[in-house]
Amino acid sequence: METKPTHLLQGSQLSCIRDDRILFEGLDFTLQAGQVLLLEGKNGSGKTSLLRILCGFREPDAGEVFWCGGAINDSQYYADMAYVGHLDGVKKELTVMENLKVSLALGQSGQYSIQQGLTKVHLADYDDVLVQALSAGQKRRLSLARLLITKNIVWILDEPFTSLDKQGIALIETLMFEHCASGGMIVLTSHHDIDLHGVDVQRINLS
Repeated sequence: METKPTHLLQGSQLSCIRDDRILFEGLDFTLQAGQVLLLEGKNGSGKTSLLRILCGFREPDAGEVFWCGGAINDSQYYADMAYVGHLDGVKKELTVMENLKVSLALGQSGQYSIQQGLTKVHLADYDDVLVQALSAGQKRRLSLARLLITKNIVWILDEPFTSLDKQGIALIETLMFEHCASGGMIVLTSHHDIDLHGVDVQRINLS
């Protein structure tokens, strides 16, 4: 019987150069199902650049990224990956429900329905509200709700706690814990020290 490939995200000898300045070089990491990779470092150290490489938005100046043993461009990686940037990435002229329907149309159905996803992020009564009427924290929670309604193994998150209060931060940490517990993996940047008891959190400081 054919065995399924182990979900494994690897970076091998990755280098990134910007404006003739080396942000990082010779970077290696291995991330398995259930693990989190937290990228730390001061502004300009290359954290977002590394996320962009992992999302396929730019090529590394050296090295390669592998998914389940194969190069990401030759695998199902992009279908298995979801990205939420430091901007919310939602359409302010659409309603909360319309934004999630667009996300669902572009991906595979996930563990939760739209209504369940909204309930999980405490936006259950906001279906028909225009996004432009939401607070900054509510927009952030909406952007993260997209992860719950679509099927993705790898979450790549750039400052996911931006605009969130303590309650919102605790909520997102709970969602991250549940994702890892169900076999997912997460790569993120954050100025907030995450609290994920029982989850294997690897750290790379790019400073």
